Amino acid sequence: MRYHLDAIGLLCPLPVLKARKRLQPLTPGDELEIRADDPAAIVDVPHFCAEAGHTLIETREEGDVQIYVIRKAR
Repeated sequence: MRYHLDAIGLLCPLPVLKARKRLQPLTPGDELEIRADDPAAIVDVPHFCAEAGHTLIETREEGDVQIYVIRKAR
C-alpha cells in the first residue's frame, strides 16, 4: 500500500523526522511518498533510507517539489 507525506514548507531535519514517524506504523513493503521542497532533502532522504535500511525506490521532481518514494524494510 502507498501512503503520502506532505513535507512542503518544512526545513531540515523535519522532512526526515516526519518520514521516520510516518513509517513506524506501516507494514514492511508498504511505500511512503514524500513531497518536499527543502533543498537539503536531496541528501537527507537517501541518507535516512541507507541508515534505517529502507529502500529509496524513486526520486523525481515536479517543478520546485521533490518527490521521494520509500519502501519500508522492517
